[in-house]
Amino acid sequence: MPELVIYDCDGTLIDTETLYGEVSLAACHALGLTDWSLDHYVDSIVGIPWSDGVKIIEAAHGRALPPDFEQKIEDEVALRLETELRALPGVREALDAIGGRRCVASSTSLEPLRRNLAITGLIDLFDPHVFSASQVARGKPHPDVFLHAASQMGAAPQDCLVIEDSVPGVRAARAAGMRVVGFTGVSHDRPRSAARLAEAGALAVIEDFGQWPALVSRLRA
Repeated sequence: MPELVIYDCDGTLIDTETLYGEVSLAACHALGLTDWSLDHYVDSIVGIPWSDGVKIIEAAHGRALPPDFEQKIEDEVALRLETELRALPGVREALDAIGGRRCVASSTSLEPLRRNLAITGLIDLFDPHVFSASQVARGKPHPDVFLHAASQMGAAPQDCLVIEDSVPGVRAARAAGMRVVGFTGVSHDRPRSAARLAEAGALAVIEDFGQWPALVSRLRA
């Protein structure tokens, strides 16, 4: 254990969460949801498919969102991604040190997921083993995307280790019968995030990829 390491992407390998959070929270404020804070947005939206997030925003707003709501967010985020998106420090070095079989399993739709991995120069570390919740019936916190990734990689769930930055992601991994480590490297409140990830079922929580190879090595021993 582990025979296969499964990586979440947004907020784990790359920091799209900050960009999406800033842009999406501003869009929610423009709708009149001025009492929403960044903590509220993170707790409610981060880690689940956007289609599920839209339902949460609409419920809070009390009406359907404007038809161009999502597109405006995507357009603004896309502009920022091209110049601001980076891989998190130490990702490549950590993955090279760990070796073994690995893949990505993310809530992000497949096309933007692959685009973001390419922008950050990480696609070669995983290609073609990049899987998305858009390929399964249900997104996180349901286990579908992790079970799909394991099936495609020919690995049993109990032989998989997941690294995740979100509570829905940790719950999804646990529901899939996999061990999961929490990651707080992009969190604006690391102690709070670490506590929530541990409560959701993470067996350990790390703050940066410098800690990752040693932890995986211990789990393989």
